[in-house]
Amino acid sequence: MGSIYLIRHGQASFGADDYDVLSTLGMRQSEALGDHLNQLGLRLHRCLAGDLRRQQDTARLTLAQLPGAPALETDTAFNEFDADAVIRALLPSLLVHEPEALHVLRNAQHNRSEFQRLFALMIQQWHDGEYAHDGLESWNSFVERVSGGLQRVLQQAGQGDNIAIFTSGGTIAALLHLITGITASQAFALNWQIINTSLSVLKFRGSEVTLASFNSQAHVQLLRAPELVTYR
Repeated sequence: MGSIYLIRHGQASFGADDYDVLSTLGMRQSEALGDHLNQLGLRLHRCLAGDLRRQQDTARLTLAQLPGAPALETDTAFNEFDADAVIRALLPSLLVHEPEALHVLRNAQHNRSEFQRLFALMIQQWHDGEYAHDGLESWNSFVERVSGGLQRVLQQAGQGDNIAIFTSGGTIAALLHLITGITASQAFALNWQIINTSLSVLKFRGSEVTLASFNSQAHVQLLRAPELVTYR
């Protein structure tokens, strides 16, 4: 059987003007993952990432620790859904019941738990399709995009290949939904638990795919560095 290693990007710049930049901690997480995979003796046959900067930089920092790693390929199917677009589309209806939501979102770095609560409400509305916004990528369209990327990987894979995909939490949630049949709500409940640079493994034989492990944190646990365990 072959293996697909789903790797969530390192910590990005939550609350900054540009979220799509790895923090210093995110760089450390990525290097720690690469060192861990090197110690395991993992030989990768193919490496892919979406084109988001946080995904690409996580991949480069990780692969730099792996001698002989293949060149990084880009497939935008593994990009995260556009969270900013979801917020812009669904915030007006949320404000009816949550009048402080705009203040919380504008000061998210200082209101992390409240931001997460409100964001989860909007995500649920998004994946349930309870909105009218023609320009927003729907949950179903997002899942189709991710599914297309997975199918391309499987079609091009050799028997026994080890393939790394550097991606994001929402993309991993979509893959969990596709592979295990759990609902969107259940997939996002798991998504909120995915730490930065965690490792989830899929096993495949031809077009058949199963989930082998989820959200491994061994590379940071072994370092005994709890500050490396982050969720955003």
